[in-house]
Amino acid sequence: MVVWLLYLVLFALGICVSVALHEAGHMLTAKAFGMKVRRYFIGFGPTLFSFRRGETEYGLKAIPAGGFCDIAGMTALDPVTPDEAPRAMWRHAVWKRVVVLSAGSITHFILGFVILYLMAVTLGLPNYTDRPLVGGTDCAAASQDPKSFKLTPCSPNDPSPAAAAGITAGDEIVAVNGQPVATWTELVTKVRDLRGENTFVVQRGDERRTVTVDVAQVRRAAVGSVPDRDDNKVVEVGAVGIAPGGMVQFGALSAVGGTVSFTGEMFAKTWEGLMRFPEKIPAVVRAIGGAENDPERPVSVVGASVIGADAAEQGLWEIFVLMLAALNFFVGVFNLLPLLPLDGGHIAITLYEKVRDALRKVRGKAPGGPVDYNKLAGVTMVLVVLGGAVVLLTVTADIVNPIRISR
Repeated sequence: MVVWLLYLVLFALGICVSVALHEAGHMLTAKAFGMKVRRYFIGFGPTLFSFRRGETEYGLKAIPAGGFCDIAGMTALDPVTPDEAPRAMWRHAVWKRVVVLSAGSITHFILGFVILYLMAVTLGLPNYTDRPLVGGTDCAAASQDPKSFKLTPCSPNDPSPAAAAGITAGDEIVAVNGQPVATWTELVTKVRDLRGENTFVVQRGDERRTVTVDVAQVRRAAVGSVPDRDDNKVVEVGAVGIAPGGMVQFGALSAVGGTVSFTGEMFAKTWEGLMRFPEKIPAVVRAIGGAENDPERPVSVVGASVIGADAAEQGLWEIFVLMLAALNFFVGVFNLLPLLPLDGGHIAITLYEKVRDALRKVRGKAPGGPVDYNKLAGVTMVLVVLGGAVVLLTVTADIVNPIRISR
């Protein structure tokens, strides 16, 4: 339990570092453009300590649930002192304001990319492309239960064709009998039709080898079989005794391309998750009521920390690290949604002012001036209340019925 708690704290510290860097992104870009940054704090609530350097106060607050960067004059309604007025954020060029407002999310994206790169060269990245990577070798089990799909236990007499041919975990099978193989699904389809000795081309690091595999004949559920059906047919097919590889290892240079590709996949999954977010809220409510957890339901930072701690305790560091990376991408994308009080909402208003004034100029009219945020207060309050309710629901669910990694 003590070790698990240490891992929980470690994951929470990772989140705190992400928050600190997010706010640092706002602060550093604001300072670079000559804006005045009054305060840079991590956390909320009572101040634990603070110090002043130059014109900025830096500090740490008691509740590590976020942070803030106080830039003078973010909107025309914000009070500023006479010496701050010329440097007020809203007076700066639109592109500078957009850079400052988006700097937090950009920092999350950079941090997520760095985490994935380091993961690629150490632990490897998940094989999301269905590449024919070998995760391990075993016997080619003689038969399979057509109803449960469970393979019969290996016996000393069951052959292990892949292992006998020298194929090992980490290899990638790139061709069978001279025909290229691009995916695991394609490999399985080809092997099922084979018998006897066949030629496999294997990529191992920078080396490509050709090996002869004596394909075993085994009994398996026919293609199209449905679990728990009594009428599933059993057919004789070829098997070589390999399991798919879950992680792809990279070198220092190849990891760049691999990380770029996987980052694109992360962005796609993040956007898909955001689009499905509303339909998953009922699953959060059911979890609070004690129902079985939906593994795809939204989680709070509490739930993410619990999953991270479970993963680390079981030595599944790839899940721990991947969770931190995914969290950075999610927060970065979510923060850019054009909704107040998110940074994306402020960016949307800034761009609206620019487009509006450009249209007014074409019509020979003077600029319209800053948007009156008071008129948006009602909408902002509704969004804040809804956001707070979602946070409360997810935190509650993650406390009373957290998603756990089975031990």
